[in-house]
Formats: sequence, structure tokens, C-alpha cells
Amino acid sequence: MESMIEEIYRSQSRRVLATLIRLLGDFDRAEEALHDAFAAAARTWPADGIPGNPFAWLVSTGRFKAIDTIRRRARFDASQHHIEDSLYTPEATYIGDMEPIEDDMLRLIFTCCHPAIPADAQMAMALREICGLTTEEIAHAFLVPAPTVAQRIVRAKGRIRAEKIPYEVPGHEALPQRLDQVLHVIYLVFNEGYSASSGEDVVRADLTAEAIRLARLLLALLPHPDASGLLALMLLQESRRAARSSERGTLVLLADQDRSLWDHAKIAEGLALLAEAMRAGEVGSYTLQAAIAAEHARAPVAEETDWRRIAFYYDLLVAAQPSPIVELNRAVAIAMAEGPAKGLELIDAILERRELQTYHLAHSARADFLRRLGRRQEAIAAYEKALSLCQQEPEQAFLRKRISELAATPERQ
Repeated sequence: MESMIEEIYRSQSRRVLATLIRLLGDFDRAEEALHDAFAAAARTWPADGIPGNPFAWLVSTGRFKAIDTIRRRARFDASQHHIEDSLYTPEATYIGDMEPIEDDMLRLIFTCCHPAIPADAQMAMALREICGLTTEEIAHAFLVPAPTVAQRIVRAKGRIRAEKIPYEVPGHEALPQRLDQVLHVIYLVFNEGYSASSGEDVVRADLTAEAIRLARLLLALLPHPDASGLLALMLLQESRRAARSSERGTLVLLADQDRSLWDHAKIAEGLALLAEAMRAGEVGSYTLQAAIAAEHARAPVAEETDWRRIAFYYDLLVAAQPSPIVELNRAVAIAMAEGPAKGLELIDAILERRELQTYHLAHSARADFLRRLGRRQEAIAAYEKALSLCQQEPEQAFLRKRISELAATPERQ
């Protein structure tokens, strides 16, 4: 039962939180109610069984726990009375199986992405509230100190309260101005699901599925080439999910994946959306990334991947959206097209700028180039550096395996 409750927490807690924020009107109050609801579930479900609709049970329990808490506080603080009254609205009286809650996650994203909130705080808050990442995990993702992330989130919540930012999807006339930030948040949600920053799993399917659902919803609200490009990218990446880990949960690299396990319906839909986005004229960064993913999807075997075309797309992406991580991916593509020596030269230049010194994938890629060049001891050192920075268990296991294999291999003369 404990493992089942943990799985429900993992898969549904962020949706529960999004609905509680709508019903309670406050992020901190909703987070407290979420924890109270799951604590109540841990006490009662082992004896009573899991309810038919865990989501509805958790939302209702969390809301009533919040009301009880506010009532207790109201005895000592008259300012709490209006909060208690506001929770008894027709909308909030019942959470049934058929109540429309699908937009709550989208409301949450638009609230996190309100123009009144600084961009860095928008991203940190979205990862905290939508993905459920800890401040330490977010800090690792953005390569900044954890206290900085915590301060950004606190200030963002304070801004929402102070400026009474509405918890809603804005009107159609305001959607275009908010599109870039919302697409970026959906992209971050998908990335956290596609390559979880920590934990035992290679993929968090709950997050990738939620990101795809939100992108479909947003595309229906506001048809736009960038939204089509992002949805295409996510579908093409998600199509490989079943092949990305073994039955034992170990990481399987793209070149070694069983391509018969790829979801060809998702590939077909992704390619159609990509073609639609390409026809629109100006090609955005998500569409370029989708074009790269499409090259992998089209290759019947890894050896037939058109790496020169992928490197060309990365050239365009670096020009459109310069970043050290895009440069790193470009270096890998060039190495696959021109050889590991060229890739090593490019990655060393990136690392010399010290922008990716704490990014484990940079050291892992460097280690792979050294391994392919036969520089065994340097490769081991680079893999060990990557291992020291990696927080995901399947990736750690893969890196330890590489180190063990190299340790048993004679130095190339």
C-alpha cells in the first residue's frame, strides 16, 4: 500500500496542487493542504482501501483540511475570517468525477509565467510547483546556488499575492504575448520527465505525458508554428521512451536502442506537425530541435543517421538560441560526423570557458571521445568527474560500467 500511495503522489500530486491553488487561492496554503491530504491518505487508505477516484479524494480532503486550519487560526486572528468565507463558493463545494479540472495545470503555468514575475523566477517556480523538484535540484539544473533559487521562488509567490495576479488562462488577446514563456515552461516540464534530474528512473512518464497534454491544449487555444514545433519535438522524443531503458531499468543509449520498440504512431504525428511548422516560414528553436529529432526517427538503423544534417541544424540552433548546452550537443553531432578528435577539441573549448564545469553530460561526452581515441586513463578520469556530478541512478550505473570496462582494457599503444 505504501508503494501505491507513493506512486499516486508521484503521478498526481502536481495536478492535485494545481486544483488546490485554484480552490484555496494561495500557493503556500495549497502546498500545506496537499501534504495534509497525503498524510490523511497514508493513515486511512491502508484500512479503507484506495478510493475509486484518488484525485477527487485528495482535493476534497486537502481543501477541508485547509478550511479547518483557517478556522483554528481565525479564533485568534480576525483577518482570517474573510479567507474562510471565500472558500465556501459554489465552485469549491464539491469535486466530483466530472468536474472540469483539465485546465488547472495550464492555469498554474500561466500564473507562474505572468509578466510581473522575473523570468528566472518564472522558471524556478514552474519547476518547483509543476514538476515538484526540490530547490537543490532546480539549482543544479540552472547551475546556481540553492539559496538563490529559494529566494526567487519566495519573491515570486510574494509578487503573486501583492499584485493579486489572477489564477487563470488569459483572454485570447493576451495569449500571444505570453506564448514564449509558457512554451518554455512546458519544454522544461517535458525535459525533466524525459531525462529526470535525479532518482531511480531514466524517464518520468507522468511528466512527459502531462507536457504533451498541455502542449495539445495550448495549440488548440492558440495555433502557432512554435507550439506545433514544440509538440512535434516532444512526440518524436517520447516515441523512443520504451527503448531508452532495459527491463532492469538500466540506461540504453540511442545507438543501441531496439528501434522496433519506438512508437511509430507518435513519430508519424510528430513528423506531420514538424512539416506544418516548417511551412509557416520563420523556423523557431523548438522546430529546429524537432528537425534534429526527426533525423533520428527517420534512420532505420543508427548507422544510417545523417549526422552532417543534424550538425547543420545545430549550426542554425546555435545562431538562433546560443547556449553552452546547445554548443555541447553540436559538438557531439560534429564528432559523429567528423570523428572524436574534432568533438574533443570543441568540448574542451566549451569547458575552458567554465560554463559547463558542473554539468555531468559535458564531462561524459568528453570521456566518450577520449575513450574512442584510445586515451584510456584520461577517459576514466573524465567519466569519474561526470559520475561525481551525476544525480540520476541509471546514469550513475552506466558511468560506473564504462569506468569498469576501461579499467579492464589495456592502454592503446
